[in-house]
Amino acid sequence: MNVYDRPRMRADELAELVQDVVELRLPAEPAYLSVLRTATAGLAARLDFTLDEIEDLRIAVDEACALLLPDARAGSPLVCRFLLEADCLEVSVEASTHTGRTPGRDSFAWTVLTALAGEISASATPDGAVTITLRKRRGGLGEA
Repeated sequence: MNVYDRPRMRADELAELVQDVVELRLPAEPAYLSVLRTATAGLAARLDFTLDEIEDLRIAVDEACALLLPDARAGSPLVCRFLLEADCLEVSVEASTHTGRTPGRDSFAWTVLTALAGEISASATPDGAVTITLRKRRGGLGEA
């Protein structure tokens, strides 16, 4: 079924299906984190997050990067992907690392990330790329 065969949808129903993806590639260096924090705030504002939720996301993205950067390979990029949904912003931060180890889920930093973002996960690939994914819903919907 293509878009023309579907019954007409209301604008709010259509908005729920639309997803935007924004990707930033930055040098894996602390000096560039301000660019990432600014992008996070701008995209969260676009989704009508509250000021407190925006600040939580900015801090969470900064913390996720702080976990990845010490082990990042020199000269490799820090890749940040933002998935924008109707009521949710998902942020994935990825770096090529020396050890390929994900952050400990029992660490203080992990606890802080969970409190700020609501949903958090980490994964690693055999080639040493480590990804931390944060998922924040507007208004705290569906958070643990």
